[in-house]
Amino acid sequence: MTTVRCASVAFLFSLLHSVLLARSESFIGINYGQVADNLPPPSATAKLLQSTYIEKVRLYGADPAIIKALANTGIGIVIGTANGDVPPLASDPNFARNWINSNVLPFYPSSKIILITVGNEVMTSGDQNLMTQLLPAMQNLQNALNGASLGGKIKVSTVHSMAVLKQSEPPSSGSFDPSFGDLMKGLLGFNKATGSPFAINPYPYFAYRSDPRPETLAFCLFQPNSGRFDSGTNIKYMNMFDAQVDAVRAALNSMGFKEIEIVVAETGWPYKGDSNEVGPSIENAKAYNGNLISHLRSLVGTPLMPGKSVDTYLFALYDEDLKPGPGSERAFGLFKTDLTMTYDVGLSKGAQGTTPAPATPKTPATPSPSPSNNETWCVPKSNVSNVQLQANLDYACGQGIDCRPVQPGGACFEPNTVASHAAYAMNLFYQHSARNPWNCDFSQTATLTSKNPSYKGCIYPGGST
Repeated sequence: MTTVRCASVAFLFSLLHSVLLARSESFIGINYGQVADNLPPPSATAKLLQSTYIEKVRLYGADPAIIKALANTGIGIVIGTANGDVPPLASDPNFARNWINSNVLPFYPSSKIILITVGNEVMTSGDQNLMTQLLPAMQNLQNALNGASLGGKIKVSTVHSMAVLKQSEPPSSGSFDPSFGDLMKGLLGFNKATGSPFAINPYPYFAYRSDPRPETLAFCLFQPNSGRFDSGTNIKYMNMFDAQVDAVRAALNSMGFKEIEIVVAETGWPYKGDSNEVGPSIENAKAYNGNLISHLRSLVGTPLMPGKSVDTYLFALYDEDLKPGPGSERAFGLFKTDLTMTYDVGLSKGAQGTTPAPATPKTPATPSPSPSNNETWCVPKSNVSNVQLQANLDYACGQGIDCRPVQPGGACFEPNTVASHAAYAMNLFYQHSARNPWNCDFSQTATLTSKNPSYKGCIYPGGST
């Protein structure tokens, strides 16, 4: 009877933990592009998404089969209008009403449509006529939603590329291109008035492609690095994602729009490309997406927006084999069209415990000496900054180890500090990496110890060297 009772308690704890984890990951979304001729049926995709921690999906159009397949799944859906729809939406309120009548009303609320994006990267399209029509198109769609009593339930926005910024380095100097002038101010005024997000497409991959140095790669992949100092805020940035998102935050703040929420509409890394392309590889894609997911799960936020993870839509769900351009354009998919993973970044429920090999070999400058006895643990050195510890946490959890114990509801979540969470993750990474001394380096911020760091309720795995 005692065995049954213990098993029941363990089951209930596991169930509670799963619920807490699921609730904590509403910020993870994915892009579902359809420039392909080999995609699985929408019903199969809906089942795939339900088997993951992905809670939001962004469509570039409003495919009724997909919207219908996602009904009653609880998955948030972003639908979009094509750039070609912007002129009629802007000039004809009836066109906007018909668009809502055709693409929203037949499905909502069973299909959880949460946002409509009007066009994609219109402001950097170079089409001045399209740019001037963007705000009227958004306003007409908003009015159509209001007329259908959905104005407070479904938001309207547009998606921008990072090129809308004139300056982004250092992040505190982030500013919009002044050539957009009143057009951008009008769009931001709409976002503020309606409570809709500013949607942006940051791609550290493109930053690395234009500056392919090893230190840039580590900065872009959330791997241990020396960081980049922003003298405007005295903040040291440890990854490109935070730097790019905070540059957008600074630009919004400088325009007087501190209350507008930022949503990352696209970000990703290709896993293969043409022979002359710099950066695409399975290792880099896995490192970027895996470490990004771990960073989001940590809820640490960015330096300018701490304590909350921005909603982030990974690019992409599947490869799009009909996309033009270099090979990398057709190799962003996290899943294959046969519904298997391209590589594992811990998105599938029940797959977070896998332990793939590290994304990149790490050679320390001076490996920490092993203690004399056989059982060893990897712990942070004293006086390591929280910024560096967060980078270590992101890196370790991004390698496929099971970091659920330091997430809300986990056995090692308390004390809820970066130092405590990083210590657990760094040791777990070391234990799952053959206990090689160089796997307890972390840019010389870690050391090996024979003293067990476990504490009541939280067990640090240990082992013999």
